[in-house]
Amino acid sequence: MAQILNVEALNISLKSDPTRFLVRDVSLQLSAGKTTCIVGESGSGKSLTALTIMGLLSEQLISTGKVAFNGVNLTELNNQEMQAVRGAEIGMIFQEPMTSLNPVLTIGYQVGEALTAHLGLKGMALKHRVESLLASVGIPAGRANSYPDELSGGQRQRVMVAMSIACEPSLLIADEPTTALDVTVQAQILALLRALKDEMQMAMLFITHDFGVVTDIADDVIVMFRGEVVEAGPKKQVLEKPQHPYTKALLACVPDAAGKKTLKPIDYAWLEQGEVA
Repeated sequence: MAQILNVEALNISLKSDPTRFLVRDVSLQLSAGKTTCIVGESGSGKSLTALTIMGLLSEQLISTGKVAFNGVNLTELNNQEMQAVRGAEIGMIFQEPMTSLNPVLTIGYQVGEALTAHLGLKGMALKHRVESLLASVGIPAGRANSYPDELSGGQRQRVMVAMSIACEPSLLIADEPTTALDVTVQAQILALLRALKDEMQMAMLFITHDFGVVTDIADDVIVMFRGEVVEAGPKKQVLEKPQHPYTKALLACVPDAAGKKTLKPIDYAWLEQGEVA
């Protein structure tokens, strides 16, 4: 499989204090048609890594390292050049579908924005493409004139998926896209993303804290803790034979289907052994 993304030695720190790292020495690779899941508790640096790839990092933060996308180092692009990449070649599903959509614009308009900006579609061609995209994610074409508050949480998330794949990107970043959704809708969204990834042969970077989702959708897994990658490898290897104490601790917190497993709180005693700086 062709390599789509190669992140090398990514560091993110405060502009006011460059010695204070929020993400340290993160490296990862994504190939076409494959899904890599980043897991870790809140504050581990998952979303910051994704935002850096998209060139959307806060002005209060600075990053160093290489982010090569299809052979182009994104960190060397200016804002105008990066705008041509975002939405067209890299799509992103942001957290919280309830707040990620503009409440005063119709969902059809919001799905169509990228098509107009990147592909120049207008008029009936734009209308037909928007309706086709909505239909592909299970939203009736007639709902294109609906506003976000007229849709359920699951429907809004489907609209976010339609927006992210509108220009058929080669890389899709999904930042906890099933958070706050009930399990039935979550399963539908995961199945939809998996089908779209296979159909379009996209590389997908999927951020989550749910090992159930990892089991369902991942090819490879990266475990982050305090801004660092502590373990990475194929899904089967990481889930069945974890090597790092933090990975083992996370998996010990996952209940079993039978409800017989004794759940254990994470014990951070291993930090004193210097496993993570």
